[in-house]
Parts: sequence; structure tokens; C-alpha cells
Amino acid sequence: MPDRLTLIALEGIPLVKPGDDLANLIGDALEQSGERLADGDILVVAQKIVSKTENRLVDVTTIEPSDQAKDLAVEVDKDPRVVEIILRESRAVIRKKPGVLIVENNLGLIMANAGIDHSNVESKVPERTLLLLPEDPDASAERLQRAIRSKFGIDVGVIINDSVGRPWRIGTMGLAIGISGLPAVTDLRGDKDLFGRELRVSEEAVGDELAAAASLLQGQGAEGKPVVLVRGYRSDAPSQPATAALRAAEEDMFR
Repeated sequence: MPDRLTLIALEGIPLVKPGDDLANLIGDALEQSGERLADGDILVVAQKIVSKTENRLVDVTTIEPSDQAKDLAVEVDKDPRVVEIILRESRAVIRKKPGVLIVENNLGLIMANAGIDHSNVESKVPERTLLLLPEDPDASAERLQRAIRSKFGIDVGVIINDSVGRPWRIGTMGLAIGISGLPAVTDLRGDKDLFGRELRVSEEAVGDELAAAASLLQGQGAEGKPVVLVRGYRSDAPSQPATAALRAAEEDMFR
């Protein structure tokens, strides 16, 4: 385990547009921040800028809600067009009440509104334009990792993080929704504790822990620092995508 981690929020990432080259933008931000990448570094990248480059934007005025969306919209007091988009991005509705719609989205994540948002989305009418999660965040992370390697000749890990709420806890925190080049979970079973007892159930959600730490620097509002450089973490565990951290349905005691 590392004795020290260094986290640096990179300066100079502009407002991102569809089609922008994230590797180039990160390169410019590294130079502006006076930093150089080294093998083993990790870049934590906010989901919003990844989704923007992938043009995951939807104009709600183009959406025709289904009967199911209209009925559900009445229950949760939401725009039926927005509910329709949420349903298209989801596998199942988990919980609902006025003002709240919790779903299992198509990625298998349990999130409010399938992770769809309009905050920090540049638009003449913000409420009209919604931003969806990347279709495959693990693939997005892998593409960015390859682009960084091609540009700099450096092997880094990449985490795409998003802010999520949690059952039984107030407030949001960073969650790893896409990972490439590092483990999502490290298996500590078989290791010993301080007194020599064997650990039998311990697994550490490394990707989520790093995502949460980086989100403290990224902020939730107008900070404008969507990329964080993490330095000092090392693991011999094999690389895994973020989907490796999803709990199997047969192990889920709460659904």
C-alpha cells in the first residue's frame, strides 16, 4: 500500500465540445499546470467532459414520451420527456416517489435519473439539453488511455468518475464508472491482519476510492477542474474495468 498519494487538479481544461480531443486538452492542461506524466500515474476524468466529447447530448423537445413515461412522470412529478429518456437509458426502476426516480441504468449502475443531468451543460436553454452517461465508460477510459500512450509514450491508468448519491447516506460522492489500466477492486482475501488472522471477505474498491478522492478537487459546481492527476498509487493486482465492481444480482440482499 502507498504511504503517500498526491492529487493535482489540472488547470486550463476549457469548456469541452462534441468531437474535442481529450488527450490533447489534457496535454495542454498538464503543460499549463507545470506537470509531466510518468508511468503509473492515474488520470481521473469527470464523466461530463467525456460525455460531451462523445456528443451524448439530447434535446428534450425532440422526444416523444411513451404512455409508460407519461404515467410514471405523474407519479414522480417530472417532465414526461425527461422520464422517457431515463427509461431508455435504464434496465429497471428501483424506487420512485415525487421528485425522485432511482433506476438501474443500462450500465448496471443504481443511480438517480440514470445519471442524466443538465448541470454544467452549455446551452442557450439549459433545461432543454440533457447530458447522458457515455454508452460504454470502460471503453471510453480505454480509448483515452491508448490516446495518452500514443501522445506521450506513457502508460497511465484512467478513471472516469461521476457523482452519485447513496442509500442510507446524505450527500453525493465520486464513483468510478469507467476504468482502464488499474484494478477496480483488489482482493485482500488470504492476506493477514495485524494479529495474523486471515482475511476472508475483504475486497477493496480501489477505483471508487480514487474516484471519490479526486472528486474533492473536481468539485460539483463552477470549479472547472474536471481532470485530476493521481500520483503514488501502485498495485500488483490485474487491471479490471469498472464493471468488475458491480455486485451480481444473486448476491444482492437489498433488491
